[in-house]
Parts: sequence; structure tokens; C-alpha cells
Amino acid sequence: MKVGIASVQVPFMTGGAEIHARLLHEQLIHRGFEADIITLPFKWYPPQQLLDHIAAVDLLDLSEVNGQKIDRLITLKFPMYYARHPNKVAWVLHQHRQAYELFETPHSDLHLTAEGRTVSHKIRGLDTRRLPEHKHIFTNSKNVAQRLWRYNRIHADALYHPPEDHELLHCASYANYILMPGRLDAIKRQLLMLEALVDLPALELIIIGNPNTAYGEVLQHRVAELNLTQRVQIKGFVSREEKVSLYANALAIYNGAYEEDYGYVTLEGFFSSKPVITHTDSGGPLEFVIDQENGFVTEPTSTAIADALSGLNKAKARQLGNAGRQLMLDLNLSWDFIIDSLLQA
Repeated sequence: MKVGIASVQVPFMTGGAEIHARLLHEQLIHRGFEADIITLPFKWYPPQQLLDHIAAVDLLDLSEVNGQKIDRLITLKFPMYYARHPNKVAWVLHQHRQAYELFETPHSDLHLTAEGRTVSHKIRGLDTRRLPEHKHIFTNSKNVAQRLWRYNRIHADALYHPPEDHELLHCASYANYILMPGRLDAIKRQLLMLEALVDLPALELIIIGNPNTAYGEVLQHRVAELNLTQRVQIKGFVSREEKVSLYANALAIYNGAYEEDYGYVTLEGFFSSKPVITHTDSGGPLEFVIDQENGFVTEPTSTAIADALSGLNKAKARQLGNAGRQLMLDLNLSWDFIIDSLLQA
């Protein structure tokens, strides 16, 4: 059985979506299927470029390749939903967020021009009409499924999957640092955790992520400005082995993104028996994090973070973190179930 995984790729950028596609590909191959990731380069500006991408994908026939039938197409990201195939299912990671929940927020620019507003309206209409072409629609979280219903009145089933290296994640100790992994970007709001550190003098902060971005430069400037250079490490990219070790020895994990779709960081933290810090408007993490039960859910301010963590010690971190790991075990995130769902729908 040949299975195509259809997504898009911003050249020179790798994130959760790329990891998601790779994990799905690996799991299909492991089970004896012929599988490949089919990607197109993606550019979201100027707004007309989005319509050009849609038009290009609309012409894309992925029903066969080299004279051989592709038995099932799994579409992951906009605009690959529009590719032609008679037997396709969607596993929606997110729609084009700037046209949906990020519209009219600082994280989108489509609302700033008449052209952008027109493009946003067209994307919503096309999604509403074209996504139902799929045999079944899954999402990577309940949050994404709720967006599909809210904006498009399309039903979808959430299909959770485990993070990369989840079987290697473990707890070794509870050192005095908060771990903050992920792309350094304003929507991830790492600055809030950094500024909270001022009122948490016993704690340190380790940041994983490429510092050579505009937001990374803001963070580095703020570290110096707040005189936190002795308590903050920005490690940039780390190996998978070092990442596992950093999770294993952290006191807690910060995942404060705005309106996150799913969020590997939350699950990685819980698989490592660490409490996770998130916010009331963080979206996907709220499907897992319960305030004072397995982590902290605060208002999105540095003061609220500092207040929540002021009494955090190793004993409490262990208690909360163990509850988080138990949640992961109870959910029984299974690639067997995921593959069966995607191929039998």
C-alpha cells in the first residue's frame, strides 16, 4: 500500500509540523507501508501569494505517480488539502492561522490591508467547501477541531500522537532551572518567563531555540538589560540526546505560547515527569495541563508566572510532574491506533 503524506515546507525552517510529518512517515515505514512525504515550498506574503499557492495545489493530481497508484493521501497543512486524490484523509495540524484565530491580532497582518482581508475571506470559504472532500477529517488536538467547527462548521476528530523520543524521556533529578524549549518567536511568549525570573532569584532558565531571529535578539537584549546573564543560558540548537537530558533534570517546563495547536513541549514535559507552566489563553496545552494538579495555568503575565512558581520546590515539582506522566500513560498515545484510524477511515 502506497501512502502519500502531503504538507508544505517553508525553506530553511523546521518545526513541529516537519517533525509531525517525519514521525508519521517513520511509523508507516515501520509497519511495512510504502510511504513518502510530498511537500511544496510555502510563502505567505504578499497576500496574493497565498491564492497562487492554492491555485498551484488545485492543479496537483496526487492520485498516482510514475504510473503507480497512491492508495491513500494524508493531508496535513494548508493548502495541501486542495490536492486532487480520490481517497484522501486530513490530519489537520492547523489551518492558515493568520486567516482564522490570529486574524486581527499582532500575530497576523492579513487584516491590515483590503487585499489581505479579501484573501482571508477566500481562504475561509475554500476551506469550508473543500475540506469535506476528504473521506475523514482528523486534527492533532481538540483545540484545532474546535476551531474547524467554530469557523467552518466542519466536524473533526482529535487524534493525539506521542512526541519524538517519548520512549526515551525520563526523570533524573529536579535541578533549579526552568527549561524553555521551542522556536524563539513572539507568539511563543518566552519573554514572559524570562521577565518572571527577576522575582524568582533561586531559579535559573535554560532556553533551547535558534537565537538568530528578531525575537531571539530581543530576548538576548532583555537578558542583559535585566542583569540575568549569570542565570540564563540560551543554548540554541541541541542534539536529541542533550534535549532528553535537559528535560530529565529540569525543575519545570515552560510552554506559554498563544493559542497553541497541540504543543509537543507539554507532552515532552509530562513524559519527563515535570510540571508544565502554561497560560489561560494557550490553547492546546490546556487539554492536558490542570492548574496545581500537574502544572500551572496562569494569566499571561510575568507577575502571574512568578506568583505561581514562588513556592515551587523539588517535592512539589515531583508531585505535579508524576501526575503529568500518569496522564500520559492513561491516555495511551498509540501509533497503532493512529495509523489504523488514518488508513481505515
